[in-house]
Amino acid sequence: MLDTFQRWFGGHDDTDSAALTPALFERVESSLPWLSYLPGPARARLRELAREFLHEKQFHGAHDMALSDEIMLSIALQASLPILRLGLDGYRHWVGIVVYPGDFVVEREVMDEDGIVHDQATPLLGEAWHGGPVVVSWNGDGAADGVNVLIHEFAHTLDMLNGQADGYPPLPGDMSREAWASAFSAAYDDLCHRVDHDHPTALDPYASEHPAEFFAVASEVFFERPQQLLDAYPEVYRQLAAFYGVDPARGTSVFS
Repeated sequence: MLDTFQRWFGGHDDTDSAALTPALFERVESSLPWLSYLPGPARARLRELAREFLHEKQFHGAHDMALSDEIMLSIALQASLPILRLGLDGYRHWVGIVVYPGDFVVEREVMDEDGIVHDQATPLLGEAWHGGPVVVSWNGDGAADGVNVLIHEFAHTLDMLNGQADGYPPLPGDMSREAWASAFSAAYDDLCHRVDHDHPTALDPYASEHPAEFFAVASEVFFERPQQLLDAYPEVYRQLAAFYGVDPARGTSVFS
């Protein structure tokens, strides 16, 4: 594993190219079948970003977890989906990634209704902080079930580019903040209403916890089950297609 870190984080360009072979990309991508939604130019862009990601970011396996070439490349590919349009500059404010072999527990102080503070252990699948690191669990499951902790947490980091995560990340100059707010506010209100009244939902009910969670969950579904999001919340889908630079439901992108 030390050799892998030297190749990808301290080696020369020709060494990096030798490590990241087409066969390795194909093997890892085959475990993520929902990447087939991306058109060819976007797939090429994704590989380019994954290479840059592996060169610039620092990985750490928690609890002595061994991070294989396949695991790190898989994380890099999935992390690169939310920055297809923005590029690696979208992750400029953090460096480290901590990977757990499963759920991890975070100890927090929680105040109850009487103002008494309690210690609470909360099991998590992922967590992102402003300035890093990004902490994720790894289960190797590439099923297109609309649940993807990696996309979820990396979407949060984009949301934090302008401060605390609030569901309103900084937008490219050709996008309207008013149109974004209108689309997301209406969809969020609809989801909250459905959850409150036990109606069926197109997104995981967890998305109703906060606008930031709605943005992150919608991003998961956008890449993994694009038609599902398009059918349920077409305006949100259109905003995400512009933000991410790709329209997976139609197989098009802004990349040539």
